[in-house]
Amino acid sequence: MNTRHYLTLFGLLCVLDSSVTKTLPPVVQVYSRTSGVFGKANVLLCHVNNFHPPLITVELQKNGVVIQRANQTDLLFGEDWNYHLTKYVPFTPQSGEEYTCLVTHMGTTSRFSWEPDM
Repeated sequence: MNTRHYLTLFGLLCVLDSSVTKTLPPVVQVYSRTSGVFGKANVLLCHVNNFHPPLITVELQKNGVVIQRANQTDLLFGEDWNYHLTKYVPFTPQSGEEYTCLVTHMGTTSRFSWEPDM
């Protein structure tokens, strides 16, 4: 789909009634691929789901500092036009470290912490 098609689709979405262009805050889950064990390699994931509109920023942080090498899935949506995406990064948790997911949607920023299973 080219840029013209995206702009046309965006324009159509803007003129739809409010029942379709609702605002929904994201539902956020922060978890690791496998059970957390200090000193063992793992993957940290932040799944952001069921939000609208799609303007969102997701950051993974270690001790309050953004983890630069994090990857993000494409922004996807379901039949109800609610969006979802996942941000993830390899990590090796150590005792005393704090891992969080910082989500900004519609001007509201929320912080969600990873809780190790230890």
